[in-house]
Amino acid sequence: MKVYHGTILTCDREGRVCSWLVEDRGRIVYTGDTLPEEYSQTERVELEEKALCPSFVDTHLHFASMALFHSGVNVMDARSNTEIQQRLKDFIQSPGEASPSGKRKEKNIIAFGASPHSVEEKRLLSREELDEVSDETGIMVVKYDGHACIVNSALLKQLPEKVKEMRGYNAESGEMNQEAFFGTSDFISGSIPVSRLVQSMQDAVDYIAEKGIGMIHTVSGVGFPRDLDVDMERFIGRSVQNGFQMRLFFQTMDTSKVRKRGLPRIGGCFITALDGCFGSVDAALNSPYEGSDDCGVLYNSDEEVAEFCKKANREGLQIELHAIGDAAFDQAARALRSALEDCPREDHRHGIIHACLPTEEGLEICSRYGIHIPLQTAFIDWPQEPSSYLRSILGDREASLNPLRTFMEKGIPFSAGSDSPCTDPDPMLWIHNACNHSEKDQSLSVQEAFRMATWEGCRASFDEKERGSLEAGKIADMVILGKNPLTVPKEELKRVPVQKLILQGREYRKQKKHWLLALVRGMISRRRI
Repeated sequence: MKVYHGTILTCDREGRVCSWLVEDRGRIVYTGDTLPEEYSQTERVELEEKALCPSFVDTHLHFASMALFHSGVNVMDARSNTEIQQRLKDFIQSPGEASPSGKRKEKNIIAFGASPHSVEEKRLLSREELDEVSDETGIMVVKYDGHACIVNSALLKQLPEKVKEMRGYNAESGEMNQEAFFGTSDFISGSIPVSRLVQSMQDAVDYIAEKGIGMIHTVSGVGFPRDLDVDMERFIGRSVQNGFQMRLFFQTMDTSKVRKRGLPRIGGCFITALDGCFGSVDAALNSPYEGSDDCGVLYNSDEEVAEFCKKANREGLQIELHAIGDAAFDQAARALRSALEDCPREDHRHGIIHACLPTEEGLEICSRYGIHIPLQTAFIDWPQEPSSYLRSILGDREASLNPLRTFMEKGIPFSAGSDSPCTDPDPMLWIHNACNHSEKDQSLSVQEAFRMATWEGCRASFDEKERGSLEAGKIADMVILGKNPLTVPKEELKRVPVQKLILQGREYRKQKKHWLLALVRGMISRRRI
């Protein structure tokens, strides 16, 4: 049993801020402004200038991709293409998993985070520039938005013939967009050894936990052979130490794959992405991009999306669809409406991921049918995709992006996610951006932003009865913040440090290396994965 004293943000429905919380055997047994006499002799944690809040929830994250990219080269903060080239050279020459020659064993390496908006050249690397890095090792540099990449000649030679027939394939520049990007990603994913995948996932869980995140909603199914990433994440979700929680959405339109694994959720990005993104200027719009006749790309017809939603909804699955542009948002909202009119479900919790540029029609559908929005406040004032760039392609529509206050006023439930590896999982940045929206009238209060990043995330996966707020009877999943977010200037919220993650009443500690790999190898040998 342990008593916490100080500023306690409960994130409950009333937004209570209490002075006392008592935890016993992993559950909260009391919260309030006075400490009952029966707990007066209990071990006490004095928060002083710190604060206690529920653990955070990342409601949209590509866990397998994030794990792999974190084991590669992160170039998100690089300020020139020359710097990216040097980082790649250094990585190839570093010891890593080396052969007797001292060079890395990997046939292919991945870098992530390249943006034409954050480097001095104001353009992406070319195939020729990647060839200068290596003519032996295949290199895939993924764009910051996770919807395009550049590859070198060594990797081009390895790609299957079917990728060369896909939309978005460009051998001359080495840039892969749209279906060609997905095909290239599938090929790379299929070449990853299980041992590397397991170790990367283990490290990724520890990294996410450092940010105060105790639960993730991962979207999986990105081209690993036999959907290995889905099965690996299911296994890790059951086996990971320290009470860390994973909820999985299978990125497929084949409901039989989901039923085979007994999963309750379907959707995400990739196969269930309805459009592209602003970074590649292929998010689907109702009217053309500025100075163009192009409206972006809808990957599926209205009929195809509606039929998928109807089938998944009839089978009792929770659905999520990726939609960035307003045309894709409308397509998703109409498809989910048709599914719920075909087979009404009172508490479905279907969602539209991102919903960056919603329409009035789509918002009314979401409000009426209770459709959830797992959004990314990290996209607000995003250095990799600055407002000046968005304004140049969207014009006045740029001011309508990510309308948080509008969602709230219309009673539309929304939660926060990183879309990692596109942005780093950083809940205090989510909260900071929500409270300091570039359109001031769309900002949230600190209390509203914390509830978005905690309770709403748990509600999105039907976990709110056990987690998401600090109330008596709930599991003690909590975070100690190094400063009190209610007293720091809202302009400083992103600098509030996460000091400690507590799950089921115990401090999260990094996992012991290799225990999970041994378990997975045993499971594979028994053909249980």
